[in-house]
Amino acid sequence: MSSSPSSSWYDTLTSTPVLIATAVGVSFAAIFAASSSSSKTPQQVKEQVKEIKNAAVNAGDAKGKAAQTGASIMSAPATDLAPPKDDPISASDLAQYDGSDPSKPIYIAIKGRVFDVTAKPEMYGQGRGYNVFAGKDASKGLGMSSLDIKDAVPDYSSLNESQMNTLNQWESFFEKRYNIVGKVVP
Repeated sequence: MSSSPSSSWYDTLTSTPVLIATAVGVSFAAIFAASSSSSKTPQQVKEQVKEIKNAAVNAGDAKGKAAQTGASIMSAPATDLAPPKDDPISASDLAQYDGSDPSKPIYIAIKGRVFDVTAKPEMYGQGRGYNVFAGKDASKGLGMSSLDIKDAVPDYSSLNESQMNTLNQWESFFEKRYNIVGKVVP
């Protein structure tokens, strides 16, 4: 199968929106169907998904490692979550849990609810891809699929319907995997 370099499965797989979509549980097939040009047939999409699976199994090359990384984001839902807490946490207190101090947990808030993501330092720890969200309510950035620090803010009132769906998917993803340790208060 030939494709231009800008539309290869590798480029699609390693793009920020795809990594975020993968984290919220959107299937690779849906990602390719949405991101590929409308001229792709369902069979071509299936072939791309098969390539990804093969690359992830044979992770010896760079493409395989990228595919494996994308797939590893898809952690299974936790079976041992504690009951949600609603302890009040101020924004300034939340900021102290940004992953910069290894003796403290890492927190991310979504829609005012604070999640303990300490178990995934490879994702949210200092210098990692999603650390931009650590120590803050990053609702808007999550909804926008943006890793830009200026978007990692709690006010998500400007999100459109599609972005709200993305934010809701993130919230659902976090609810199934991370303990809720409090809520952000003024």
